[in-house]
Amino acid sequence: MYGGGDCQVLSSIGGNVVSSDPLFSSPIRNSNLNFMSNLPFHPFSAIIPKEEVEVVRGKEEEMERSGSGSGHVEGVSGDEQENKQQPKKKRYHRHTARQIQEMEALFKECPHPDDKQRMKLSQELGLKPRQVKFWFQNRRTQMKAQQDRADNVLLRAENENLKNENFRLQAALRNVICPNCGGPAILGEMSFDEQHLRLENARLKEELERITCVASRYSSRPLQALPPAGPHLMLPSLDLDMGIYSRHFHEPINNCTDIIPVPPMLENQFIAAGGCMIMEQEKPLALELAMTAMDELLKMCHATDPLWVRSSNGSKEVLNLEEHARMFPWPLNVKQQSSEFRTEATRDSALVIMNSITLVDAFLDANKWMELFPSIVSKARTVQIITSGVSGHLSGSLHLMYAELQVQSPLVPTREAHFLRYCQQNVEEGTWAIVDFPVDNFHDNLQTCFPRYRRRPSGCIIQDMPNGYSRVTWIEHAEIEDKPVHKIFNDFVNSGLAFGAQRWLAVLQRQCERFASLMARNISDLGVIPSPEARKNMMKLAHRMIRTFCINVSTSGGHSWTALSDSVDDTVRITTRKNTEAGQPNGMILCAVSTTWLPFPHHQVFDLLRDERRRSQLDVLSGGNSLHEVAHIANGSHPGNCISLLRINASSNSSQNVELMLQESCTDPSGSLIVYTTMDVDAVQLAMSGEDPSYIPLLPIGFVVFPVGSAGVGGSISCNGSGIPSEGANGPSPGCLLTVGLQVLASTVPSAKLNLSSVTAINNHICNTVQQINAALSNSSSTDGGVAGAGVGGGGGGSTEPAAASS
Repeated sequence: MYGGGDCQVLSSIGGNVVSSDPLFSSPIRNSNLNFMSNLPFHPFSAIIPKEEVEVVRGKEEEMERSGSGSGHVEGVSGDEQENKQQPKKKRYHRHTARQIQEMEALFKECPHPDDKQRMKLSQELGLKPRQVKFWFQNRRTQMKAQQDRADNVLLRAENENLKNENFRLQAALRNVICPNCGGPAILGEMSFDEQHLRLENARLKEELERITCVASRYSSRPLQALPPAGPHLMLPSLDLDMGIYSRHFHEPINNCTDIIPVPPMLENQFIAAGGCMIMEQEKPLALELAMTAMDELLKMCHATDPLWVRSSNGSKEVLNLEEHARMFPWPLNVKQQSSEFRTEATRDSALVIMNSITLVDAFLDANKWMELFPSIVSKARTVQIITSGVSGHLSGSLHLMYAELQVQSPLVPTREAHFLRYCQQNVEEGTWAIVDFPVDNFHDNLQTCFPRYRRRPSGCIIQDMPNGYSRVTWIEHAEIEDKPVHKIFNDFVNSGLAFGAQRWLAVLQRQCERFASLMARNISDLGVIPSPEARKNMMKLAHRMIRTFCINVSTSGGHSWTALSDSVDDTVRITTRKNTEAGQPNGMILCAVSTTWLPFPHHQVFDLLRDERRRSQLDVLSGGNSLHEVAHIANGSHPGNCISLLRINASSNSSQNVELMLQESCTDPSGSLIVYTTMDVDAVQLAMSGEDPSYIPLLPIGFVVFPVGSAGVGGSISCNGSGIPSEGANGPSPGCLLTVGLQVLASTVPSAKLNLSSVTAINNHICNTVQQINAALSNSSSTDGGVAGAGVGGGGGGSTEPAAASS
């Protein structure tokens, strides 16, 4: 309406409508208007608001009626006319100094006053509301013009700096020295024909690389994509010809006929993460390895005996290493297994409620991949996209990735690796395949973590099934440095349960169900959740709570954990961190974790800890307060996969002070999680109102339960010299590993020192927690007629006693 300027913005805040409608939008237009104001006609008819035009016309009609118009001046002499017009030359002031002062004061506080504020100000100053409105519009336009002028000054200065830098670079290029003869080199102009030939050469080079990769699959030895060029055959790369530098240099050449190319500014030369990326000349080799790894994955997924053999009790499959080495000689002399490494290889298949396209997209996006496996993948990033597929299609994509894999305990080191991930679609079979393979053939300096971990060809085949389901066959194959872990986790890790295909697929099944629940719009939840948007926000908040807990109780991120006792049986570890980021309380946070073996089934421990009615019987966890569920969100088919909002019935509660607890429990055959945190009512209302819940501070605590020792789940499986499996005779008895993770805000000052009383208090709390859980499970087993469990220290078979830390 007003010829440029800000667009009108309306937002409802507490029932008031805030409006902004500036008159002009740029200092250039203001200068034009000042110039046009000297013309004999009025140029503002298309710009002045309709209300102000009507006011001007009314004043002109009033002047004509009062006899002050031009028609009454014709019959008057010149002197009389000059005398009568003299008072009219007085400058007209629309607003008084007081009015301007009052409006300036309000403008500093609120540049966009609403209708009520403008009405109140107009009554106080004796102005019409639209006069106040127009004044504020003009004032905002003036401020914007001043800001534009200041920005122009900064941009001019930056432009001058860039010009000076360009001149400096051009001067440096004039002094390029030939490394062969020491004389000046030439950077000549390229003709149109030469540019055309180079483009054609690049196209033919890509075609040759593709044919080479295909041919190498059917050849007994790998083919060389391009012969190494001699020093006199090195031509500038294609990136040189994209106009990065000016080429107006025509200095004569002394005794040199070489053309020294300007080093291209490649984006994939180095990465800030500390490792080199795949160079342009290495991409054909990477594509060749990708196709070889894909062939290996497909054969390992479909092969049976003798590649995969059953254990003595038939509970699980084990890879025959000798048969694997015979079937898949890894090409191009990539490092083979040495005595320092042991092999972990597992295979499993499952049906998940997610279509193949969504799954493939999640695997190729590092952030989505982390969200899909929050308890396994602690960190992930895409280092380099080597190929992005054909015409934006996911098939044919090759990514260089980095990942950090975790187990929820400081007793198990994380595994870090750089690897290449390749995706391929088989349209005829209706399947997708994703394979990971090692990158250490290109760079030996990437593997610096402990323990050393090399990801051999691993991945999955995804086949679409009816009703949005997918059949996923998973292969997990890796070489890990053979270093002992804590004895309580030794069998769990060495058997392949910690990082094997069974755990990956179990977590994938559960997360796919959670994602389906997140996207559902027709689920009626119990409790106080008002809308689907509120439900979605609460699920996102709980997911962040789970992810934060998993990272903080593991060795992810280089956490340095300290044992509270010198005993080898003690598993209590503590660490501190200084937090100043949003999403967690600011200050020094103390975290303590302990793992204990319990002679009880995994599901029995999970049922005790997730049930708020049974958990409230444990004084150390409830503080003597009962819990009442006020909201419930189902996350999957298992009743234990849910999110609960619990009211803490404490004596300190009042209508103004209500304590709430957000809890999520999730379980699958590979393990269970029960994580919760206290929240205030305002934070819950903020999340349910649709606001971004990522800034709500959370300090979660919880429990992790891993099943071990049961038939088909945990027995120690290894390969003998011939690759035939043999089950360990000294494997642990059926039971589970219970990890307790506690976090407390030790001080609101991040630089504070940790005192001994805080350490003693949290250690005693962990010991009492484990003892009460063990006692409750023992009583429950005795009541049900089952075998009563032994005490924490008397469980045998790898049990530990956290109480030893306090002695």
